[in-house]
Amino acid sequence: MTAPWQRPSTGASAALAARFASLVPTIDTARLRLRAPGIEDFPIYARFMFDEPGASAGKADLDEAAWLDFCQLVAGWNLRGFGSWTVESRADGTPVGAIVINHEHGDPEVEIGWVLTPEGEGQGYATEAASRALDYAFGPMGFATLVSYIDHANEGSMAVARRLGARRDPKAEAEMEHACFVFRHTREARA
Repeated sequence: MTAPWQRPSTGASAALAARFASLVPTIDTARLRLRAPGIEDFPIYARFMFDEPGASAGKADLDEAAWLDFCQLVAGWNLRGFGSWTVESRADGTPVGAIVINHEHGDPEVEIGWVLTPEGEGQGYATEAASRALDYAFGPMGFATLVSYIDHANEGSMAVARRLGARRDPKAEAEMEHACFVFRHTREARA
């Protein structure tokens, strides 16, 4: 059952939310569309939180953390001019994941990240979507560099980062408060 605060607005509030969403750039790839996230996309983001190590304990706390993280990522567009995109199949409009450009509390740099639904995994969607998001970040957004913070056990995300041309940055890793790999994406590597 959906919590009351996770239900879409109706009426004038829904119209206003749609107007704000229309300001988020839509990016198409051959198979995918990156679009503004809607409240109905929350389960995609929540899945990431619930897949983290230790997620079996404290479901209520994780649900709250997932909701607050989702709200932060969506608000990034309004506050910073970058944030999250829901990734959907152009063939049928089914959401298959999310791409995020975000500067999370406590992180030293702006990050590009990705998460897929179980149905979206293993099809090259993360690489395809993140590649276009990087083009947009290094083009119209004007970034020179972004990083991907990747858990040591996440081989799949490391493979995506490498396919995108990112390289590990040991200096950035040494500056992190929590243990992870830092993969650096640069405009020059994409050229």
